[in-house]
Amino acid sequence: MNKYVAEFLGTLFFVYIFISVGNPLAIAAALLVSLAAIGPISGGYLNPAVSVMMVSAGKLPSSELMPYVLSQVAGGLAAFELHKRIL
Repeated sequence: MNKYVAEFLGTLFFVYIFISVGNPLAIAAALLVSLAAIGPISGGYLNPAVSVMMVSAGKLPSSELMPYVLSQVAGGLAAFELHKRIL
């Protein structure tokens, strides 16, 4: 369960910085921080397309695809809601 929470939080942080700042260097830094923080826990995919690719490459079990995708989509939507409420 921790890997799904890690994907949610990593995606939330990355997407929030992406939509709030818009500065390419800040976005790159946010991606690096997210990957460094959650990479050892969940693999640091942060993107449903990357998760699908990892399943097709055989590096992620297909039974874990849906929880990963749901965690990532929920993290992105939570970042959007946070952004709307702060502004």
